[in-house]
Amino acid sequence: MDTSRSVLVIDDFRSMSGIMTKILRQIGFADVDEAQDGASALQALKRKNYGLVISDWEMRPMTGPQLVEALRNEPSLAAIPVILVTTASTRDDEARRCGADGFLTKPFMPAALKSKIDEVMGQRSETRPS
Repeated sequence: MDTSRSVLVIDDFRSMSGIMTKILRQIGFADVDEAQDGASALQALKRKNYGLVISDWEMRPMTGPQLVEALRNEPSLAAIPVILVTTASTRDDEARRCGADGFLTKPFMPAALKSKIDEVMGQRSETRPS
């Protein structure tokens, strides 16, 4: 896992984004930023080169899946790996359909997040042209 990448965590609950940031730092990511909704996340993604996005599913005014679709439609942002997180455990197929690279159900343990990041980053490196 390349922990030198910048990570953007998006969640409309500051306590949840703070918990995710703390876990990411424990895993070894030093450069972690937070956004409170999809619209502010898009602005951050246009200003800074992020190597990973972890977004909540249920947000207003832009949901996690809507954010993923916006990223996938923006050529400069389309390749950024995205993990969606939610309390509903039945959304894995829907997450893949909208273009997310991974899906994680809350609550989760730090090891589960690390494992999902490893999986997603491995998938992205396999699909990257050589």
